[in-house]
Amino acid sequence: MLLKNKTIAIIGGGPSGLTLTKLLQLKGANVKVYERDLNKDARVQGSPLDLHFESGLKAIEVAGLMDSFKANYSPGADKARVVDENATIFYEHNEESRGTFGDKWFSPEIDRFALRKILLDSLQSDTVVWDSHIVAIENINNTWQIIFKNGNTAVADIVIGADGANSTIRSFVTPIKPFYSGVTFLQCKIYDTEKNDQNIHSFLNDGKIMALGDSKTLTVVAKGDGSIGFGASWKIDANWRIDSGIDFKNNIQVLEWFKKEYSKWGSIWQELFEYEKSDFIPRPLYCMPLDQYWEAKPTITLIGDAAHLMPPFAGEGVNMAMLDAVQLSENLTSEKFTDLKSAIADYEKQMFARFSEIGKITMFNTGWMHSPDGLKKMMERFKQLPN
Repeated sequence: MLLKNKTIAIIGGGPSGLTLTKLLQLKGANVKVYERDLNKDARVQGSPLDLHFESGLKAIEVAGLMDSFKANYSPGADKARVVDENATIFYEHNEESRGTFGDKWFSPEIDRFALRKILLDSLQSDTVVWDSHIVAIENINNTWQIIFKNGNTAVADIVIGADGANSTIRSFVTPIKPFYSGVTFLQCKIYDTEKNDQNIHSFLNDGKIMALGDSKTLTVVAKGDGSIGFGASWKIDANWRIDSGIDFKNNIQVLEWFKKEYSKWGSIWQELFEYEKSDFIPRPLYCMPLDQYWEAKPTITLIGDAAHLMPPFAGEGVNMAMLDAVQLSENLTSEKFTDLKSAIADYEKQMFARFSEIGKITMFNTGWMHSPDGLKKMMERFKQLPN
């Protein structure tokens, strides 16, 4: 076995890192997760995730967690409305109308915190080392020395970077940098929307809204804790968050920007920006080169956003990440490979090919969704889906 007497350090405790950890523990591997969060409750989790049959759900099945997933997913949360800038409804759908578990087109949704809890609860005790913000790694005599911001250190034979968009590990694998997609996403969260934003709460109907108009989008998503997450996206220079001069903790300033930038949009959307406790986060959206390639290293590799960062406009990020975990775990525990480098190289070859295809779709979607015909093109795509 390639992992016999080997210690594995997974940097990052998101869906990809935790899924990989679970799969490796099922095969008897000695693995630790180093996560920068202080504890499991330290960070507010993002928007709900829809898991796909051939990737995210496959990972859940292989990990033996399907019963837990079924007990914690959000039936009906995949209700969606596609609207224009004036909130006129053009399309409504419910994913459950396309089937149930085991059906190819069924993509059930689950809150991120629920998925994380399922994965965390499935791991051996003390697997995750919290408050482990990595600042440096060094390979000394074929052993990785890992240094953390809190002064702690760790050693491992194999390092796997699952540390997201701003991965520290990536630079030890490849010098390839992401490029700016041309689109920025301004995101926010409103708590207790039934009280704080009644019109949007009613219109949302415990599902999601995708609004398109004037080459811009606005996405609103209900969360299991009674809050909503929303985000505006539009084409702008990558340095807008700095050059704009906006204090993103000041909802009055952000509201004034929205009224100007989204001047053709109906007043209902302004309610999202009037909530006084808002804390907006601007995110320029980046993508790794679609033809990226690097020579495999024998004891270090990447999964998830650290490997193939891309915009969110295909809904494939977490699904690709969890499939990375399946493929890498299979290779590292397979008898068909004679050494770690060949096992990692084979995984990376599969990952490169998948990302080239899905990344192309993602960037295509990013373009048309932020075009004058965005709503029209969205409607054309929905008409192509099976009933």
